[in-house]
Amino acid sequence: MDVVALIEKFGFATVMVIGLGYFVYYVWITITKTVEPAVSEMQKTIIRLTDQLRLLDQDMIRLQQKVNTVLELNEKKNNTRRNRKR
Repeated sequence: MDVVALIEKFGFATVMVIGLGYFVYYVWITITKTVEPAVSEMQKTIIRLTDQLRLLDQDMIRLQQKVNTVLELNEKKNNTRRNRKR
């Protein structure tokens, strides 16, 4: 049927409500079939990346502690050398 004939038979408001209903249905189907799985996958990726970031942060803390220890030992070694020369 032609849109004009539908408007003449049922009225503009009724035809537009049916059209809007179809639009809402189309958007709903698109979101549930396309967007939600993508968002779910992104959430998994974000969780995985957050875990990796925490691990890297812990590694950096450990490395910084080791560097500080080495620097402290070198400073003590240099201080004992200076004391021996005096």
